[in-house]
Amino acid sequence: MSKKRSPLLPLLLVLVFSLGMIGCGTQVPSGYRGVFYSKFGTGTQFGKIYPEGFSWHMPWNNMFLYKIQLQEHEEKLTVLSSDGATIRMDVSILYYPEKDKLDSLQVTIGQNYYNVAISPSIRGIAREVAGHYKPVEIYSSKRDQVGAKIFNELKQAMLSKFITIDKVVIRDVQIPQKISEAINFKLSAAQDAEKMDFVILKERKEAERKRIEAKGIADFQKIVSAGITSSLLKWKGIEATLKIAESPNSKVIIIGNDAGSLPVILGGNK
Repeated sequence: MSKKRSPLLPLLLVLVFSLGMIGCGTQVPSGYRGVFYSKFGTGTQFGKIYPEGFSWHMPWNNMFLYKIQLQEHEEKLTVLSSDGATIRMDVSILYYPEKDKLDSLQVTIGQNYYNVAISPSIRGIAREVAGHYKPVEIYSSKRDQVGAKIFNELKQAMLSKFITIDKVVIRDVQIPQKISEAINFKLSAAQDAEKMDFVILKERKEAERKRIEAKGIADFQKIVSAGITSSLLKWKGIEATLKIAESPNSKVIIIGNDAGSLPVILGGNK
């Protein structure tokens, strides 16, 4: 006697298969791209980068997700200056993977590409670049130049690894205390020297102003002195005497016995 197959069994199998198919896929979030991997096929799929959204695939296959947005990572670096001083630098690296080359990035390096490729590279490049500068240059005068060289060399090194370096920023530089004190003393001395130069320049300008003023007064006196003669003074005295003599007030006029003397006038009220 043959056993009857339950009519619910096929329905149950269909339901289980359907539920399994619903869960077979990967959601690619916003700002990400996906690289498909076929476990029993050809492995990593080249030539197609999966966009945002849900992508169906069999449960034994996989979708590797990569964030393509600009990312920032901070590094604390220890380098040596040209004279052997230990310098500590806090650096920010802004980067992102090349979205059209994510399949190549997945095969050559993988999702941990920052720790595998970028971090070791910037440490080596920073040490090499810093070795050409003195502490005071890294600390102040040539910090931007040091950062630019690190950026250019790191960017070039990452091109072959399908990673774009957007920017390298030196956020902080820490140098040995003795060197820091020497730098601060030098800066303070430079500021004092600039202040003194300003005072000297101001005094020189003031001295020049007084010299010009004195020369003007001297020239004026020379011109006036040249125009005042004994004859002119005598004539002016006579004119003044005549005007006073014409006034109604009583007065006594004493004429000097010297030809060069001016009249003496003793005035009185009317």
